Amino acid sequence: MHASLRSESTVPGLGVYRDGGVLRIRFERPEKRNALSAEMRQALPGLIEAAGRDESVRAILLSGEGEHFCGGADIVAQNAGGERPRVGSLQRRLPQEAHRLIPALLEVQTPVVCAVRGHASGIGLHMALAADFCLAADSARFWEPFARRGFAADSGASWLLPRAFGLARAREMLLLGVEQSGAQAAACGAIHRALPGAELEGASEALVAELAGSATVAVGLMKWCLRQAQDASLEQALANEAFALELSSRSRDFREGLKAFQEKREPKFEGR
Repeated sequence: MHASLRSESTVPGLGVYRDGGVLRIRFERPEKRNALSAEMRQALPGLIEAAGRDESVRAILLSGEGEHFCGGADIVAQNAGGERPRVGSLQRRLPQEAHRLIPALLEVQTPVVCAVRGHASGIGLHMALAADFCLAADSARFWEPFARRGFAADSGASWLLPRAFGLARAREMLLLGVEQSGAQAAACGAIHRALPGAELEGASEALVAELAGSATVAVGLMKWCLRQAQDASLEQALANEAFALELSSRSRDFREGLKAFQEKREPKFEGR
């Protein structure tokens, strides 16, 4: 990340940087393995949703400062001191925090890249799985801490893990707390790619730059089609594709793509 960029965030521990067409969201609590505070969990869904409405944002990059991506939710701070919350506190909070964040990542038509090193635990793991592309260091650790702490998982774990890792591995991870390395996650197709830690930043930057220079309308609609197809019939998937094709064929990028093909050159997409 360019050193000259200044964070737009007012939430402690959450860095938000604009760099051309890329919105960079960085977790900046390295002393806590970048565990998400309640304030961070409340702010993140709105940031993702706003990025989807902002036509200047063409790609989103999630990363963590220091040695780890995200160690999950900061439950120690959440339960430290003070009076116990009223009964039903979790049920009231989750729809506005963790349970709003994962759908936001899945549904935003702006492509999302996660760069993972060190631990991606709990909601950190779920963000990585909800991203369109997750690049991880070979040595990264994907872990579900819930059973080891005596409580059930949240933020889409039971939906995301079987789809990404398969049901057998999902059971091991959720019920037994078995970790998966970045290399193991890539080998079973749960994430996009694993690579040496020294190469992670460069590879992530190259990928997000490629996405930011892509045909944004078409890419967003194809992301939408893939998301809808997970629970749709073939007939509905075909109808969605016809809708997406109709919209994308009216974009300026479509016209540029055709012109570049005719002129035998690389297209220069504007994201419109």
